[in-house]
Amino acid sequence: MIIIYRFLINFIIILSPIIILVRLIKKKEHPIRFKEKFCFFSKKRGPGSLLWFHGSSVGEILSVMPLIEKLEKKKSIQKILLTSSTLSSASIFKKFNLKKTIHQFFPIDSKFLTKKFLDYWKPSIAVFIESEIWPNMFIEIKKKSIPLVLLNARVTKKAFNKWFKIKKFSNYIFSKINIAYPQNFETLKYLKKFKVPKIKIIGNLKFSENKNDKTASLSKSFINQINNKKVWCASSTHADEELICAKVHISLKKKYQNLLTIIIPRHTNRAEEITNKIQKLGLNVAYYSLNKKIPKNTDIYVVDTYGETQKFYKISNPVFLGGSLSHPEIKKGGQNPIEPARLGAKIIHGPNIGNFKEVYKLFQIKKISYKANGLFKLTKLVDKLIENSKNKNIKIKKIGDNILNKTTSEINNLLKNEIKKT
Repeated sequence: MIIIYRFLINFIIILSPIIILVRLIKKKEHPIRFKEKFCFFSKKRGPGSLLWFHGSSVGEILSVMPLIEKLEKKKSIQKILLTSSTLSSASIFKKFNLKKTIHQFFPIDSKFLTKKFLDYWKPSIAVFIESEIWPNMFIEIKKKSIPLVLLNARVTKKAFNKWFKIKKFSNYIFSKINIAYPQNFETLKYLKKFKVPKIKIIGNLKFSENKNDKTASLSKSFINQINNKKVWCASSTHADEELICAKVHISLKKKYQNLLTIIIPRHTNRAEEITNKIQKLGLNVAYYSLNKKIPKNTDIYVVDTYGETQKFYKISNPVFLGGSLSHPEIKKGGQNPIEPARLGAKIIHGPNIGNFKEVYKLFQIKKISYKANGLFKLTKLVDKLIENSKNKNIKIKKIGDNILNKTTSEINNLLKNEIKKT
């Protein structure tokens, strides 16, 4: 199987000039730094031990930032390398004031390039985040006796079924991991089936807070505009969910004349379609991209740009998470509720939450999340929670701090053992 995999990767490398050109035209690659993916590095390694983290994109990078910020304070850690695969993640990295940490793009997973990458950076430990499993890189890491950690590991049922079809190959690759820290018990079960030698569950690192993250703040002038309003948010909505939320607004506007409903659609290119439907109900709609100043008569505020959700979670309570209502076209399994909960919001969701059952079980116990089966229940819950909107949820912060401290301790101990060997 590894021979077939390597053949396919090498075939991709042959086609890479065309692929890169197309991606450059679409502005999905950095015009100069894309060469890092072929091991033409833009940063020097420098002396001393190096701790390496790799996450695919923005979500993984943000989840590990609180950990990196804590590790930077350790004198024994001289340099941290953070790699990712997307242009957006590189842009996010620039917004953090990190002194010891440098960013590079992850190389194409060929045998030659992974070997070249490891020979140059010589990491003391390699830490891969969530679902990042790269066969050639894992094999080369093992050959060089570098401890390989799968941090905040996440294996969904869908991913497990795909790996299980090539079970012998999967066991061979997963066995290269020295220790895995699964973010939930479902992943723990799957990692055991893949013969990962050591597994330790601490919790989901996404519960921890980026205290120095300045990307999730709205301007003071914007905040001043909504100070006297009752604000709730419907995020990652799919078709027809926006209409349901608009009807909630109509019902509650009779009680709260200063009500503002913020809608953040899952796909922002649907903004015009959403607006047309809502305006037919007699509601006034404004776009975030066009109206940084909210018109006084605005009922529904549509956030039609990407990467803005955290900003609006901070000012909204409650938050309804889309992709979760019972509807023939809405069977998405819901969106991750950790981010809005971590930012203080109470959560409302529909019955379709297959992707995050364990998280919601905890949230229900802590009275952070509530289930709505349709329009009537959703209206009642928004009414109930918006009355106490100043009563922000602070329970997740304590959970996140505990997980972050334990994770930091684990990485510190692993690094100490490696430094002693050198």
